[in-house]
Amino acid sequence: MMSPDLQAALVCEDVRIEASGANTLVGVVNVIAAPQYPLRVLKLCVYSRWTNGQGQFKQTTRLLNDDEQEIGRVETQFVLHNQDLHATNVAVFGGLEFPQPGDYPVEILLDGDLKLRFTVRAIQVQPKPQ
Repeated sequence: MMSPDLQAALVCEDVRIEASGANTLVGVVNVIAAPQYPLRVLKLCVYSRWTNGQGQFKQTTRLLNDDEQEIGRVETQFVLHNQDLHATNVAVFGGLEFPQPGDYPVEILLDGDLKLRFTVRAIQVQPKPQ
């Protein structure tokens, strides 16, 4: 077994698998902006891609609040049969609630070891005049 490298991780609104097998990321999220909080998001995805490894693995994708409490978790099992292959995982979070504006950490763990941590910022914006 050889632990893979995390090649990419992005938060987006959706990931579509095209007929060709290609992935289309929809609405890559830089910031979550809403006129009022709490905010309930129907769907939020974390796209990740692993490469250069071999074996069976478990990816855990977590979303935390500003108190480091877990507000969402998705576990994904995947296999890399040889080092020349890659694995693409999409963690789909449904019905997430963001209670207030702030920084929400996203963590990606491989077999329990933290591989990447970054934040998604939620901000409050004024509604646009009609």
